Amino acid sequence: MAFLKRLGYFMAGLAIGIVILTFLLKKKTTETGTEFCYFPNCRVLKDLRSKPISFSDSISDLLEEGVVDSADIASFLREGSVVFSKSDTRSRPCTTYVIEHTLKGKDAIMKTINCDSLLQISQISYSDN
Repeated sequence: MAFLKRLGYFMAGLAIGIVILTFLLKKKTTETGTEFCYFPNCRVLKDLRSKPISFSDSISDLLEEGVVDSADIASFLREGSVVFSKSDTRSRPCTTYVIEHTLKGKDAIMKTINCDSLLQISQISYSDN
């Protein structure tokens, strides 16, 4: 019986500690803007967001026409899903990533060229589905 009592105290303390730690880490991440990216999709998107962005001529035309705007591109880079099977991650010096996301109720695909110090948005297209 003593073991079960000690186990109960341990579990209660562990639960309280996890709750406190969760609140402290959540507060720290919101204040400092720190992200914990462990999955490949999150890591790639975080790397893409950290670089200055340039646009191809076709993307510049889409921006001028109002078909897409900077908020749409930011949405791609924050909430998009990298399609690694269609991306060229092994090429050097620049890798190519294909990112899927839903924009304005339509499925869209963005192709990016990721170099060491620059990200170029090369194409945005909407799927027919």
